[in-house]
Amino acid sequence: MESPRLPTEIISYILSFLHVTDRKEASLVCKSWYDACQDHQKNVTFKFPVSTSSLDFIRELARRPRCGLVISRLDGSSLSRRVLLEVGLHLGPRLDRLALPGSSITEASLLGLLPHLTGLRKLDLQGLDSLFMSGAFLSREEHRRQVQNALRNLEELDLSDLRYLSDLSFNRLTSCTPRLCSLSLAGCHIAFEYDPYRGCPVGFGSSALVSLRNLLSLLQKQASTLHSLDLSRTSITPESLRSIAQVPGLRLEDLSLRGCKELTDYSMETLCKHQNGLKRLDLSACTELTSRTVLAVATELKELRSLSLSQDWKITDKGLAELMMLPCLRSLDLSECLHVSGADLVKGLSSPQPRAQLETLSLRNCAYIRDVVMFSLTQLLSRNLRELDLTSCVCLTDLSFHAITTYLPALVVLRLGWCKEISDWGLLGMVEPTKNCDPRDKEEKPRLVTEEDLGAFRDQEGASLLALRGLQELDLSACSRLTDTSITQVLRFPDLQRLSLSMLPEISDDSLVSVAHHCRSLTSLALNHCPQISDQGMARALPLLHRLQHLFLACCDTITNETLSIIALHCERLRTLDVSMCKDITVHQVDLLQFQLPFLEKVQCRIANGADFTMVL
Repeated sequence: MESPRLPTEIISYILSFLHVTDRKEASLVCKSWYDACQDHQKNVTFKFPVSTSSLDFIRELARRPRCGLVISRLDGSSLSRRVLLEVGLHLGPRLDRLALPGSSITEASLLGLLPHLTGLRKLDLQGLDSLFMSGAFLSREEHRRQVQNALRNLEELDLSDLRYLSDLSFNRLTSCTPRLCSLSLAGCHIAFEYDPYRGCPVGFGSSALVSLRNLLSLLQKQASTLHSLDLSRTSITPESLRSIAQVPGLRLEDLSLRGCKELTDYSMETLCKHQNGLKRLDLSACTELTSRTVLAVATELKELRSLSLSQDWKITDKGLAELMMLPCLRSLDLSECLHVSGADLVKGLSSPQPRAQLETLSLRNCAYIRDVVMFSLTQLLSRNLRELDLTSCVCLTDLSFHAITTYLPALVVLRLGWCKEISDWGLLGMVEPTKNCDPRDKEEKPRLVTEEDLGAFRDQEGASLLALRGLQELDLSACSRLTDTSITQVLRFPDLQRLSLSMLPEISDDSLVSVAHHCRSLTSLALNHCPQISDQGMARALPLLHRLQHLFLACCDTITNETLSIIALHCERLRTLDVSMCKDITVHQVDLLQFQLPFLEKVQCRIANGADFTMVL
């Protein structure tokens, strides 16, 4: 007897309990399940390159109430024009977001599309130099009226990395977007003080550059709505930043100044004073900033939620205690702040006053971080921390790993690459018999884990890596003391999506097969410089990793063309493959793989059998 068909709403409710990757699998079962899965993805973004098959895909999207598109490799061809025509015809007002990366489209093609996109909220024109090279974009009044009617509700505009953006073209475009909430000019040539083309101070109406005066004019006009600004990788000067910070009525919540190397502590103090409502601030690679900036942030920005100070090499521990007293702070990036030891982080988090509830912490390349600090930090951050990056904290040992697995069971992302003192004992949650538990004791000669030790591990209730049950990303690259002994016992995470075991010379096919059996949700697997990984191991593992999209096998000497044949057979979703320096891989087999895998976008094959190239498909 045929079972009754369940209503879409009931199927949708049942599928709502599945992880998003499992819902994707479920959507392939039948049409009714596919329709039910769409209810959980009412406003998603689809990414695809221009091709003849993309025409039918766009028509299928017409059934969706809202969606976003990222279309790559558009050019002046008839196929690209047809794709844009189909987007305007079938999606039109239902298109919420549009990005065109890696494209070189004509002004006529874009102007033919934009008037149809009356519901657009985000437009990404990053790197589309072909639109602005002539300087005539939107020069005709009728075109501006049509685009203004379509983009009147646009909230986010990304103009990053446009070499030919000028005052004239900038003004024409932004006059069509009166309600901007977010503007990105990252990497653009902005004349803040001096116009190199005219050889004089910046004036209005530059035909070759965007000027500070023109940018200030826009900020004044849209001060009531604009809350996010990205000026990363520009030559902004301290004086220019102070001028922007003091625009009347401007209340920024999100500001990115990544890579702005001329900024000073004084300009940051002015910024913090006048824009004290900032919630997200990125000061990465602003190399002149010191702890004065940290103190200014801690004093003025009481609503700050995310702060990045990555690669600000002059910053020390000073001010970090005060920073930890910001009650709204959720994300802190101190990567490559080489003088930070973490002692003041502990001091601030130990304060009885309201303190930061960090969910994300990066201490990558902070070489002064020690076990004693990690013991304190893990206990103080135990409630909320979800992402921890300790890459290249070379002084950390198994004792820090024990603290992490004991006090941070809610971790989703853990990066420990190049922490070379971490061993099998740490992953197994055991104390090496030759070591004392005091983290200040000096290291003695390590002892290998035996079968007897493994028996004790299986009987114990201590906190091994298995305690981090929700782990979705794990990086153990270059932790060279790790072997099959621990990898086969503790890498058992059904939700793990990204794993790096690169540069672990002691692991073999046994580890690879064990990972494949117990971590079947993997989408990215890195095994670079693992000399014992072979074709036989790949043949046993890859059939179990149906979701794999990125595979890195550089410098795996025993990998041959046989592995490429296995990949073609079992990895239909693969998008990235690195077989650099694999001496027994041939160019012919790599070329054949290109035609066998429909989603493969990039193959790195440097000096493979004499060749030296990177193939972007």
